[in-house]
Amino acid sequence: MVSRHLFGNIYGGFVMHFYCFVLLFLRLHLASGDVSYSVAEEMKRGSVIGNIAQDLGVGTRKLSSRNARIDTDGNEKRYCDIDSKTGDLVVVDRIDREGLCGKKASCVLKEELVLENPLELHRINIHVQDVNDNAPQFSEDFIAFEITESAVKGARFPLTQAHDADIGSNSVQRYVLQNNEHFNINVDIEGTGLKNCELILVKELDREQDKELKLLLTALDGGSPQRSGTAVIHVTVLDANDNAPVFSQAVYKSSLPENSPLATVVVTVTAADADEGPNGDITYNFDHASVEHGSLFTLDHKTGEIRVTGAIDYETETLIELRVRAKDGPGLTSYTTVIIDITDVNDNAPVISLKSLTNPIAENVSPGTEVGIINVQDRDSEKNRQVRCSIQPNVPFKLVPSIKNYYSLVSTAPLDRELVSEYNITIVATDEGSPPLSSSKTVHLSVADVNDNPPVFEEQSYSAYVTENNKPGSTLCSVTARDPDWRQNGTVIYSLLAAEVNGAPVSSYLSVNGDTGVIHTVRSFDYEHFRSFKVHVVARDNGSPPLSSNVSASVFVADVNDNSPQILYPSPEGNSFMTELVPKAAHGGSLVSKVIAVDADSGQNAWLSYHIVKSTDPGLFTIGLHSGEIRTQRDISESDSMKQNLIVAVKDNGQPSLSATCTMYLLISDNLAEVPELKDISYDENNSKLTFYLIIALVCVSTFFLTFIIIILGVRFCRRRKPRLLFDGAVAIPSAYLPPNYAEVDGTGTLRSAYNYDAYLTTGSRTSDFKFVSSYNDNTLPADQTLRKSPSDFAEAFGGCDESPEDLL
Repeated sequence: MVSRHLFGNIYGGFVMHFYCFVLLFLRLHLASGDVSYSVAEEMKRGSVIGNIAQDLGVGTRKLSSRNARIDTDGNEKRYCDIDSKTGDLVVVDRIDREGLCGKKASCVLKEELVLENPLELHRINIHVQDVNDNAPQFSEDFIAFEITESAVKGARFPLTQAHDADIGSNSVQRYVLQNNEHFNINVDIEGTGLKNCELILVKELDREQDKELKLLLTALDGGSPQRSGTAVIHVTVLDANDNAPVFSQAVYKSSLPENSPLATVVVTVTAADADEGPNGDITYNFDHASVEHGSLFTLDHKTGEIRVTGAIDYETETLIELRVRAKDGPGLTSYTTVIIDITDVNDNAPVISLKSLTNPIAENVSPGTEVGIINVQDRDSEKNRQVRCSIQPNVPFKLVPSIKNYYSLVSTAPLDRELVSEYNITIVATDEGSPPLSSSKTVHLSVADVNDNPPVFEEQSYSAYVTENNKPGSTLCSVTARDPDWRQNGTVIYSLLAAEVNGAPVSSYLSVNGDTGVIHTVRSFDYEHFRSFKVHVVARDNGSPPLSSNVSASVFVADVNDNSPQILYPSPEGNSFMTELVPKAAHGGSLVSKVIAVDADSGQNAWLSYHIVKSTDPGLFTIGLHSGEIRTQRDISESDSMKQNLIVAVKDNGQPSLSATCTMYLLISDNLAEVPELKDISYDENNSKLTFYLIIALVCVSTFFLTFIIIILGVRFCRRRKPRLLFDGAVAIPSAYLPPNYAEVDGTGTLRSAYNYDAYLTTGSRTSDFKFVSSYNDNTLPADQTLRKSPSDFAEAFGGCDESPEDLL
């Protein structure tokens, strides 16, 4: 016995060394792709299994940058992890080989090392080595036998086996029976490796001598240190029962689908006993059933039916082996093995795991950019674990199969945050089972803003209106630009584009609030200086680089009635008075003269109206409200005073209205011969020279008077053949009376082009202000005489006027 045990230890040591050599060879052989390690079970947490960085040739710096991590392959629990600083593979959870693999000879944990950017996958096989951490145990601490005294020498009585959760040399290696004279122990090894223990009778029993025997049975494993388990064999000596139960099959095999309903009959074991009576009554029991298996199945002691009493899960255990014992009344027993093959049912939906996600993602990423990595696991087997993945079609992303059960989530089209700022991507995984099972996972992805939109103004152009003489700093208008970008990329700042207006910088006219876009005036505007101008406002965002756009803003200056009418005729210049001769035979409605005035304003502010505010004879003359023409209201009579003084006021149509006045001097006379009647008008010596030249001029005029009348009559005769004009006559105003800023526009300005005024002056016209009106209308009085008088003469002659022309002007 000792030599056999020694040989077993030597053989076991050789096998262990050979096994370690094979593992080392496999580890070196798979270093280029898959990596294998060997680790003893029950190692402390934090123990180093190996340096995976060196074995794979990956620098420790790349482990962190490539987000190295350990993923399990189908296991829910992770037993090891990688230290990104050292590259060591360390134990993070208790590894129990018996709990993981049971009695399997090989126990391998399959895990995966995942590296990103680019995605790289390495399989890690961890071979868990058994340690002798379990002692042998008998299913019964007290084994009872009833053996008749008629049992012959050499009779064999099967014993229950001791169970050791360890494998190999750490499992049960031998049995030792307490020394006695009647029994010995025998161990037979089956082809499956099971050690059947039998009690052999070596000396006949004598019930009269010993009614019962108590023996100590010890089971020993081959581990170091060695562990053992004991059971007491109680033998009761009976009268003859010479037949033990016999099972119909040495091994019962059955197939059972997982998730089978409770009370489902798995298999029925039967045994027969040739004895009769109580010696042939058979009862069935499990022989050393584990706690897990005992909760899954129940055995009917009388019928031998094995039924389901718990949840059968293929993913937990694919093969269950039960040991059943049949015992007759006196105590003879026999054993059989029941092997239950668990078949897979599609009862596990795929599990979707998001391994990495770039969130948020910039809106300017190019199509084909990897956004995230998805892992899909299905605990079912074969066809039931084949999975198809998809996402909804209305998003610019797709799933691209990668390594094994990994998928890459990549973009398929350009993104625009201003249209869609976030996506809820629903990933659906469906297996190939019948019926198929599916699961879904929603990934929330935000789109990060990029400054790709310039500010856009709400209007294509802006118009602003401001009245002249405005206060500096007043609000002119407001421009608004929208930028759909986010935060600083969408913050708009306003400014004026550098330019010049009338030779001055635009900043000297306007300013814009950089935050609100409100445009303010910097100075006061003058409509008569300029009426409109255009500026450009720039809207710039705060992005990097900034984007901008501009818009034109037209500023129109509105007129204010800030200019009084200016009288052009009679001329306000000089100290002389404008005097007109009115024939005594003039009829009512005859044109005598015309007051001409202009206004620098525009529109209704320049609409002028004429009024006679004071006259020598109020009923004799009238003035056109809008034409300024002075006409007789009635026929001239002999009683009318020769000297007529008219004070004319010219008003505009502004609010408030502005006005100007002038004085018109009229002499009622048919010829120059009547003029001496004015000799009694006194004047000072300063005007003597003017009077002298006036007398000479009158003599000259008298000399050429006949010729002058003939010419006038000839002209009038020729013009009678022409169509009459709309107006009674026209007055031609010399250009010297028109200020440079006034334009003459028919129907809109302050002057009417329908009138033509001709000036007939004497030889001393440079110092004379007397003018005679010629009209194309028959009712217009001919001016055939010219008088020369000094201002003092006319001041005395028209003594009825209270105000001098200078004061009125």
